[in-house]
Amino acid sequence: MSPNAGSLSAAAKQAEKLRIDGNSYFKKDRFGAAIDAYTEAITLCPNVPIYWTNRALCHLKRNDWERVEEDSRKAIQLDSNSVKAHYMMGLALLRRQESIKGIRELEKALDLGRGANPKGYMVEEIWQELAKAKYLEWEQSSSKRSWELQSLKEACESALKEKHFLDTSQTEGFLDDAISSNSEQLEALERVFNKAAEADMPTEVPDYLCCKITLDIFHDPVITPSGLTYDRAVILDHLHKVGKFDPITREPLDPSQLVPNLAIKEAVQAFLDKHGWAYKVD
Repeated sequence: MSPNAGSLSAAAKQAEKLRIDGNSYFKKDRFGAAIDAYTEAITLCPNVPIYWTNRALCHLKRNDWERVEEDSRKAIQLDSNSVKAHYMMGLALLRRQESIKGIRELEKALDLGRGANPKGYMVEEIWQELAKAKYLEWEQSSSKRSWELQSLKEACESALKEKHFLDTSQTEGFLDDAISSNSEQLEALERVFNKAAEADMPTEVPDYLCCKITLDIFHDPVITPSGLTYDRAVILDHLHKVGKFDPITREPLDPSQLVPNLAIKEAVQAFLDKHGWAYKVD
């Protein structure tokens, strides 16, 4: 082994010890001490993504969103598939009112997190934050569309009333017909605008897009050998706490047998893209 290799190995070992120390400080809510430990680890080994994400998490606990973004961005440069880095980057951008970029990062984190090792599974946590951001985005867009529709409706009604006034002033002997025609036009206008407003009116999410256990819209749908689809987090929790069997068919079931249901995943996304109100979380 060359002297340089030995030096690198010693630095890596020291950096790892500092990471462990940082983790210990973090568990005790000593975020400043944890940041110092992770910073020393980064100085020794700057190309290890977890040191950056760990420090970013400390900054997150202190609501230092600028530094959360900086460390998360560096972690992503080192590992573009880091779920935690994309997640924290998304949160930081949302806090800084950069909603479009923040949502994009959370969507990336969600996509990477689906199907992850159960030990590091973060989909539910990511979903909650993404759903809140997407619902707020829909709510703002919906309010704007509602205002635009109402303004357009009032303008159309005003134009019809003006037309009706002109028609009645110029019509002799056909006043009843003019009144009837105007009434029909106003009713038709009401139907048109009511139909246009339906897209933003919450209804029921179709059953086939909902988990059979929680009855909520799927976050990470997986299918079992028996053909039933569950949310991954829910079925994993059942298998861990209750037993390794399908909760409906009672057939033996192991986590390794769960397969992503891509068809349902795409159907859920298509529904959410069209009906943003379905992102609402309790």
